[in-house]
Amino acid sequence: MSRIVPHLWFDTEAREAAELYTSLFDNSEISAVNRLHDTPSGDADLVSFTLAGQRFMAISAGPLFRFNPSVSLRVDCATEDEVDALWNRLSDGGQVLMPLDAYPFSRRYGWLQDRYGLSWQVMHADGREIRQRIVPTLLFVGAMCGRAEEAIKLYTSVFDASGLGDILRYGSGEEPDAEGTLKHAAFTLDGMQFAAMDSAGGHDFTFNEAISLMVLCDTQEEIDHYWERLSAVPEAEQCGWLKDLYGLSWQIAPRGMQQMMEQADEEQMARVTRAFLSMKKFDLAQLDAAYAGR
Repeated sequence: MSRIVPHLWFDTEAREAAELYTSLFDNSEISAVNRLHDTPSGDADLVSFTLAGQRFMAISAGPLFRFNPSVSLRVDCATEDEVDALWNRLSDGGQVLMPLDAYPFSRRYGWLQDRYGLSWQVMHADGREIRQRIVPTLLFVGAMCGRAEEAIKLYTSVFDASGLGDILRYGSGEEPDAEGTLKHAAFTLDGMQFAAMDSAGGHDFTFNEAISLMVLCDTQEEIDHYWERLSAVPEAEQCGWLKDLYGLSWQIAPRGMQQMMEQADEEQMARVTRAFLSMKKFDLAQLDAAYAGR
């Protein structure tokens, strides 16, 4: 299983949203709910869950960040009935971005924001092999439009078990998108499938912290490696969070931190929380010392 875990930031609805999402897919469950006290956002709930066998995390930490379509979750479906069933559940209380219809790339497809604002693309696979049901998809817009291919090259150089898949480029006459930029590209990071697109339309959003990619690390050397290769905005570094050259948010975190939280008593949790809130890049030795009370 990939070390990369999509992380979703909600105001207060992380558990509620996870309950909805896990009801939509087979092989899905909420595996843990932990509460952090006295964070800058007050008390925050952390929810770990799986969807179709893929790991996700969510946090309820206040209305600081809002979801937008710059990062969406594409769901590949084997049948049109699956598309329709997911669409009906996810669109309830949400907003349609592209209507459910036939398109040149799929005979049954739609793009929406659910009741919490999270973006989903629901797509009939048209006979294509489905190796990963849910594919995080990055949309490069505004000042970042035209840099999707550059970003993919950076990301695949950082992670093992990574590579570029099928690419579809914009052609002549597809203005405002520049010829040669990425209409759609598939790529893999640490064994996990992703997609990326450039779009030169008049979008009023860009990447933000509402969706980040958490990288679970076993050693300080791994934390240092990913931090040094990805962090490009020093003022965004806080509590294991960073932003890369393109504004995408990442969290470089110890794999054992979740286990700490699940097993910690109230005093241990308070010590660990105080320790990591004072950090930019995580220091694994200091976290272990805080947990042990040293």
